[in-house]
Amino acid sequence: MSLDNLYRRVIMDHYQNPKNRGRIDDGAFTVNMNNPTCGDSISLQMIIEDGRITDVKFLGDGCSISLASASMMTESVKGLTVDQSLELVDLFSRMMQGEDVEVERFPLEDIEALAGVKNFPARIKCATLAWKALGKGIEEHKHGSDR
Repeated sequence: MSLDNLYRRVIMDHYQNPKNRGRIDDGAFTVNMNNPTCGDSISLQMIIEDGRITDVKFLGDGCSISLASASMMTESVKGLTVDQSLELVDLFSRMMQGEDVEVERFPLEDIEALAGVKNFPARIKCATLAWKALGKGIEEHKHGSDR
């Protein structure tokens, strides 16, 4: 099996069997974002306690890349500090822009399957939507905590 086929299978598995799909009932911080270009949307919920993401879930509509990326992202940041999570947001963004990044730094190896998306510029926004929602949510939470 070629590496491309393996990556497609990983993406389809996360799309068809998403991790952390659903709602958090109480105490969650929610961020809603959409990609008007293609119609993808995400509602990301997270609980941040003592500077750490203790729970994160998502609901959304979109293509396989968008929803698989959300599944992978939630799996990789659960339990991390907000600063570690923001580092991953930056790392993922740089990977999507075509930079060589150390994919070993991602806690979930499946994320490497999304590296090929950079070759399809129209799909980059799909892959980064959940990550942008995470970054926005963390920043909003930080500013809300500063008040």
